[in-house]
Amino acid sequence: MYAGVDVGGTKTLLAVLDDHGVIKETRKFPTPENYHHFVLELRHAAAHLEHRDFKAAGIGTTGTIDRQHGIIIRTGTLPWQRVPLLADVEKVLHCPAVIENDAKIAALSESMLLKDRYRRVLYITISTGIGVGFVLGGKIDTTLNDAGGSNMLVGHRGKLEIWEHFASGKAIVERYGKRAEEIHDEATWKAIVRDLRPGLLELIAILEPEAVVIGGSVGTYFERYKHLLTTELKPYETPALRMPVFLQASRPEEAVIFGCYDLAKATFTKERRHAAAA
Repeated sequence: MYAGVDVGGTKTLLAVLDDHGVIKETRKFPTPENYHHFVLELRHAAAHLEHRDFKAAGIGTTGTIDRQHGIIIRTGTLPWQRVPLLADVEKVLHCPAVIENDAKIAALSESMLLKDRYRRVLYITISTGIGVGFVLGGKIDTTLNDAGGSNMLVGHRGKLEIWEHFASGKAIVERYGKRAEEIHDEATWKAIVRDLRPGLLELIAILEPEAVVIGGSVGTYFERYKHLLTTELKPYETPALRMPVFLQASRPEEAVIFGCYDLAKATFTKERRHAAAA
């Protein structure tokens, strides 16, 4: 069995997956702002799992990560700074673990489903915040900043603003008083897409993806605004800049968990092979 830990700005999902990547059970809890309380909640959730014998675990977390030491340096949605998440998860689950930014690990998961069609895949998760992950030839591009939309400055209403502040799921609720699931009228979705446009154009111009996958809570309702994305972005296409294919995440709410499995299995299978060869 493998464990996946999806640490989001508002909720944490702990999942057990079998050797074939099938989810066998899950536990979910609100992510506490106090990190010590988070560890206690994770321990409580793990204690109530039916399966507790893990080969390895993958952790997908919001925020900027020190991968070498397994530390979250900071997050845009939680007041955590320099917390030893990797070590604490390993203590709770009693297995080795690997840590990665949640958007990047979700990008890995979704790109693996598209590997026969696209080599350059950009994943954008739009939930409480905006996360960004880019996968090239099946490998996560860790040089892309972990902060995602929380530090991207783009033009908005005549000035530079942080993309996440006006285009995230949180911003949608603050502006319209509704969550994505409650929005059905095209006029509102058109306004939301126009707020997404500047950040999307910046990322597309820099990374030149073949496909852009939209995930997160806003990605769950992709069919409501898919045609609007095409309409808004097509005019910016040039001979040197082709617009990619836009796709809904196959597993918008669980992409991080499946990415945790994919990364944990790949990482520790490789380590076992190296150990055997030595």
